Amino acid sequence: MNIIKTHIDGVYILEPKIHRDGRGYFVEPWNERTFRKNGFRYSFVQDNQSFSHYGTVRALHFQRDESAQAKLVRALQGRVMDVAVDLRPASPTFGQHVAVELDDHLMRMLMIPRGFAHGFSVLSETAVFGYKVDNFYNKEAEGGLLFNDSELGIDWGVPTDKIIASERDRLFPTLAEYKKCTR
Repeated sequence: MNIIKTHIDGVYILEPKIHRDGRGYFVEPWNERTFRKNGFRYSFVQDNQSFSHYGTVRALHFQRDESAQAKLVRALQGRVMDVAVDLRPASPTFGQHVAVELDDHLMRMLMIPRGFAHGFSVLSETAVFGYKVDNFYNKEAEGGLLFNDSELGIDWGVPTDKIIASERDRLFPTLAEYKKCTR
């Protein structure tokens, strides 16, 4: 597995080895021994999966405090723009984001530690998105940031008039509003 550091500490792009032949392919996206050998100490407790159509933006979600989740994310089918926003208060990259295109051909994954808001947009006709988390979901601890906040400056790869987002995602606070609430 090829492990690529991003400009934000703790966020990594992971490129698994893909063995292709006339029958198709074989890939090992998750192997605890390999992950531990490379310094990742996550114990995943749950797998999540979603199906979405082109233009869907599912973002920017997080879990607060003891319910925070590290995530290992990937596109199982299709192509997505995956985004992680640093919300760790003491981080020098607080408010900055990593955006990585993930697809079912290269099978890249993004490892996101606790303390981040996360989301993705669908760039292909449809996409199946999967991720492992290291903590169980807690409805009372859920939060989010406004996905189209100009301060974040995220390019979702979808024209504004084609974005499909839930009402909840359209009502999340901006980063500036979030900062005021967390002081």
